[in-house]
Amino acid sequence: MTATQILLLIAAYFGVLILISYFTGKEDTNAAFFKANKSAPWYLVAFGMIGASLSGVTFISVPGAVEGKQFGYFQVVLGYFVGYLVIAYVLLPLYYRLNLTSIYTYLRDRFGSTSYKTGSVAFLISRTVGAAFRLFLVAKVLQLLVFNQFGIPFPVTVLITIALIWLYTFKGGIKTIIFTDTLQTLFMLTAVIVAIFFLASALNLNSISEVYSNITNSNMSKVFFFSDGNDPQYFWKSFLAGIFITITMTGLDQDMMQKNLTCRNIKEAQKNMLSFAVVLVFVNILFLALGLMLTQYAEQNGITAKKDDLFPTVAMLPEIGIATSAFFLLGLIAAAYSSADSALTSLTTAFCIDIIELDKKPQQEQKKIRKRVHIFFSFLLVAVIILFDTIFKDVSVIWELFKAAGYTYGPLLGLFAFGILTKNHIKDKYVWIIAIAAPLLSYFMNLYSKELLFGYQFGFEILIVNGLLTFIGLLFITNKKEVNTGL
Repeated sequence: MTATQILLLIAAYFGVLILISYFTGKEDTNAAFFKANKSAPWYLVAFGMIGASLSGVTFISVPGAVEGKQFGYFQVVLGYFVGYLVIAYVLLPLYYRLNLTSIYTYLRDRFGSTSYKTGSVAFLISRTVGAAFRLFLVAKVLQLLVFNQFGIPFPVTVLITIALIWLYTFKGGIKTIIFTDTLQTLFMLTAVIVAIFFLASALNLNSISEVYSNITNSNMSKVFFFSDGNDPQYFWKSFLAGIFITITMTGLDQDMMQKNLTCRNIKEAQKNMLSFAVVLVFVNILFLALGLMLTQYAEQNGITAKKDDLFPTVAMLPEIGIATSAFFLLGLIAAAYSSADSALTSLTTAFCIDIIELDKKPQQEQKKIRKRVHIFFSFLLVAVIILFDTIFKDVSVIWELFKAAGYTYGPLLGLFAFGILTKNHIKDKYVWIIAIAAPLLSYFMNLYSKELLFGYQFGFEILIVNGLLTFIGLLFITNKKEVNTGL
């Protein structure tokens, strides 16, 4: 595809999103923006959450990592499934019982104002970093495929990317996102299936059984790693990390939970979460299979692209055909924007509800304040993405994303675990110190783990360590007064 054709495709795609925004954003109210008036159909939420959960990072990085890490990522995916069960039967009932708009309000009711603000700030940092990672990857691909050919610098590409998100979310917020995410998930899954069909044909695999045999017979399809406990891909490390990544990055994340809280009741929210969990396992299998076949195709054709460049490089080759290239671009853009648009909305929600306490502002000012906050976070994402461009070069972004999550989400994990599993009351004013100290200790433990722990290397389970350190820190500031946990 030429750069002009790609621009026309992008323009048509966003034309559809803006049209959806027009119809869903007519009710420009805070209730619609934050909670979609609690009337979203659970099946739309579930399907749309697939795209929001996977994002452009999964779309690019999971296939690109297969060559180096085989199917080891699936161990993490199995942990995800268990984590979703915890969310469905522990966290969602708590959130619905308390009728929350921001899930961090629970920390205020359980511990106090400092814990509440600390939890929300931890989310704001985590989601800003996470959303920036996801958009950084896609912006780099668009820069490579389109904007370089027009001489447009990367910062301008990023600004355009964020501006498009703002354009179709600034009125409808989460109400618009429920519908746009559904469309975007459909595009993303279609792109993966089309790519697999093309690669199967190119590799002379003429049936599903031949594709299956090709995958299972490849040394890249190894799933389970039990032999070396020091290996970052060791099964129990990956599996447990998957559980806690899901609990924190979904269950304790305002972005993902804000979608669940738009369902009519707890039963529908649980149906959404369970169906989403099952489908997500099979979708990740598709991505891993795609990565294996992409690597085989690249080896056969002398293509040297590695890691996050592999899928874009192959998908845009002339011999791939314009239809397959178009589906790839649609899938990539859909995957990126289905997570980024809800991130921008949830950041706005958390800041408005938790930090500046919008409900205490004059009624006539609330909508205006919300829109200013929305613009502020749009520019903040631009700045962080440009910063990432100077830091991250030849890396697999999904692994960097999970590394970052291990440090930023740890305090949330510790705070919520302490609130739910104990009846202790804490000295609330000291919580922020624990929330800073735990990630710092985790970082240095990870940095010197080989020397301190006889060669042991942390993987994603650094998140568990971080949460545990937060939990232990809270024990030191407890006064052991029994309180209602909210369960």
